[in-house]
Amino acid sequence: MAPIDPRRMTARISGDFVVFLLGMRINAWWRPDLWVPSLAAMPRMLQELDRAPRTQTGFLGHNGISMRCTVQYWRSFDALEAYARAPDRAHFPAWAAFNRRLRDSRGAVGIWHETYLIPAGGFEAIYSGMPPYGLARAGDAVPITTRDAARDRLTPDRG
Repeated sequence: MAPIDPRRMTARISGDFVVFLLGMRINAWWRPDLWVPSLAAMPRMLQELDRAPRTQTGFLGHNGISMRCTVQYWRSFDALEAYARAPDRAHFPAWAAFNRRLRDSRGAVGIWHETYLIPAGGFEAIYSGMPPYGLARAGDAVPITTRDAARDRLTPDRG
């Protein structure tokens, strides 16, 4: 477990980036044949992405695995899409298998995602008493040196 940093910290990341939220909902608990493979696929994908160099994939990091909501950070939408569609990467075969498995059982497992394109400096973050987490883990965690407010941290020249 990463050590807790007692300081007030913020995140720094240069340029535009993408926040990708995704999750799963089990609607038919009595059908583990439909949801267990989907649940097992995400750790494989994140391990694959964590092992690859950022410059190769554009994947910046994630907040850990959660069925309700996993947050991922990407350098660009193009990088995210390239990974999602690559037949030799973990996502595409898992997605194809998911669609085959649930072809006649739509609704047994719910999935969702949201994609946000964040312009340079178009974010605000604060962490206090936390280990590196979220965007501060995907980018850089830096101390907050003034008694600023959220509005003050939302400046376009922070990159």
